[in-house]
Amino acid sequence: MEALLPAGRGQRVIAMTSFVHSFGSGLSLAAGALFFTRIVGLPASQVAGGLFAGAIAGLGAGVYVGRWADRWGPKRVQIAVAACGTVVNTGLLLVHTFWAYLLVSLLSGAVVAASWSTLAPLVRGFGGPTPAVFRGYLRSVGNLAIALGAVAAGFAIQLDTRAAFLTVMIGRSLTYLLSGLILLRLPPFTLQDGGGAGRGWAALRDRTYLAATAVNAVMSLHFTVPTFLLPLWIVEHTAAPRWTISAMLVLNTILVVVLQVRFSRSIGDVPSAGRAMRRAGAALSAGLVLMALAEKPPSALAVLLLAAGTVAYTLGEIWHSAASAEYSFGLAPADAQGQYAGVFGLGHGLAEGVSPAVMSALPLALGLPGWLVLALLLLATGLACHPFMTHVSRPPLSLKSPVA
Repeated sequence: MEALLPAGRGQRVIAMTSFVHSFGSGLSLAAGALFFTRIVGLPASQVAGGLFAGAIAGLGAGVYVGRWADRWGPKRVQIAVAACGTVVNTGLLLVHTFWAYLLVSLLSGAVVAASWSTLAPLVRGFGGPTPAVFRGYLRSVGNLAIALGAVAAGFAIQLDTRAAFLTVMIGRSLTYLLSGLILLRLPPFTLQDGGGAGRGWAALRDRTYLAATAVNAVMSLHFTVPTFLLPLWIVEHTAAPRWTISAMLVLNTILVVVLQVRFSRSIGDVPSAGRAMRRAGAALSAGLVLMALAEKPPSALAVLLLAAGTVAYTLGEIWHSAASAEYSFGLAPADAQGQYAGVFGLGHGLAEGVSPAVMSALPLALGLPGWLVLALLLLATGLACHPFMTHVSRPPLSLKSPVA
């Protein structure tokens, strides 16, 4: 266990709270939509509309709360966000109408976005000279926790009873509460003082950072491939058995858990992140082409193509995640990391909002030509990232007397 845990009390506390929070995310991702359709009785279209509205609400919340974290301290604000998450997710248990669901969805979306923008300063503060590597570790931990949460929610889905689903939803609220309590053990620290709290909305005036955010947002369109595009493609367009969906998700998760930290260690500055983004674009496009070729072959060959495509895609996903973490930290002033992370998350949130529509309009509607258009878009975006990033690099954050 000592070898698996990060060094230092601060990193271990952040890793623990991230694991608990991600486990709760796995619970809600697996069972949340089914809870509202099967138990509450809302139509699927209304559930989808609430999720979209929540994602839009989170776009602005992440920037505002990130700025508060810069001004009042990320530890304090992150604990407050966890407390709000506890209350909001408990409120989901009281939903019986669409309007109540919409209100709670808006609040929940704001909490999710705020969690990321307040976590980023903590990652930079305790990540040492290479916060992107620590972020890679947290991503590995998070993927494992999400998978375990989804497995736990699977029992409720199989039982398909109100009591089982309520247990899952209560469990999600408790993970918010527990993650906040764990953060109380985080050692106090002081960010390098460069006047970040008084910068105003510096991130919204930083053209280089906005360009990085925009390019990364386009690249982030691929994140719905394993959870949205691939399941529909396998069921509706290939001869592969349905269990292939779960197998590909497991393969994707295992690769991320095993390789994310290793890949992140090779990215220590903005130029190396640019090279990683080029590799990401190439790997993602290759993976998408292999997935597309699984449409017509017989079952066994289709499974092999899908597996090869998932491996290539996941390598690209890992490179992209590592590179984007370096951009997020390396291009942002240390003392304004919260608001900069909020802006960076704004681009990622927009990508999450429009990605299902892009996947439906291109690969699912057009078949192979649509897959090729998407693959070329990601390849070109990966190549375009390098000119935006390599000429800007900021010194890593130094801490002032952290308490062990």
